[in-house]
Amino acid sequence: MAEPIGTNLPPLKIGRHVARLPIIQGGMGIKVSGARLAGAVAREGAVGVIAAVALGLSSPYYKKKSDYFNANKLALADEIAMARQTAPDGIIGVNCMVAITDHEAMVRTAAENGADLIISGAGLPLNLPVYTRDHPDCALLPIVSSEKAARLICRRWEHTHGRLPDALVVEDPNTAGGHLGVRRQELGNPDYDLERVVPEIVAYLAEEGFDIPVLSAGGIWDRSDIDHQFALGARGVQMATRFICTHECDADDAFKAQYLKRKPSDVVIVDSPAGLPGRAVSSAFVERLHGHGKVEMQCFANCLRKCICRDEKETFCIAHALNQAQHGNVQDGLFFTGTNLYRSEQIVSVHEILTELCAPRG
Repeated sequence: MAEPIGTNLPPLKIGRHVARLPIIQGGMGIKVSGARLAGAVAREGAVGVIAAVALGLSSPYYKKKSDYFNANKLALADEIAMARQTAPDGIIGVNCMVAITDHEAMVRTAAENGADLIISGAGLPLNLPVYTRDHPDCALLPIVSSEKAARLICRRWEHTHGRLPDALVVEDPNTAGGHLGVRRQELGNPDYDLERVVPEIVAYLAEEGFDIPVLSAGGIWDRSDIDHQFALGARGVQMATRFICTHECDADDAFKAQYLKRKPSDVVIVDSPAGLPGRAVSSAFVERLHGHGKVEMQCFANCLRKCICRDEKETFCIAHALNQAQHGNVQDGLFFTGTNLYRSEQIVSVHEILTELCAPRG
């Protein structure tokens, strides 16, 4: 292993865990961020995150539709174990979307198998503390996009569960990738800009006397972005798109190629069958979707709590589209991205990215 990455950025304390580098690699499904990527990030001293959604589809445990939920649990246990082998002393997290049908099962599986922290968004994770009650070392990080949501979670958790979040991930839906936690008509609203929301939440937490780190997410790419978020009051950042074009990213090389030599105009918004907008790469699949062409509409996994494809026989199967993308099917895959898509120039290592982001500055 290379020498530890030097930095003058402050360490990030989340619950009982301390990351030497204050960067969280964002969760990306389906199996775009699995054990290989999460382990590599954690080994360098940052926080590596496995995305729990539909992990079983790429596992040996999935043979038929009825295997889906059990395969997801078994695959997540495997991924955590493999990431831990790569980074025995690193911080390994799991991203569990509230919107998935097996949210509770995947949270419990993550905690039972030694995940250091759980990040949860795409809905308000109001019951997260219940599912991890027997695992006090597992830190809990809700994703929010407004001070209102932060207040609601803190009050509800404190009143109902007698605890507070270990950190709050503040995601800007105007720049983040994947499923976005606001309605489509709310996209572009400056009220969600990190410039505004991060200081608001930092002020609210200080007013309440809560020592909860605020972590900025969405549109963060380089060191100047990180420094700016720290100036706003954040204690760390979450970055996902930046880690796609790495050797260690778990997706197929054809998947990674979709993120190279792109333009800002190649970022589009799609309506997910989950009832949420999603930010994605312009692709053959998106062209067919927006042009009312033929897309896969058969629900095979019952993966979402709310699913327009399953319930109304409309739109498309999100699990199929994301799974096809991860395997490198450029015709039928949906490739999620943040707005910084156009800034990926080549495939590099996780070590190179974190060295660039964290190098000491005067």
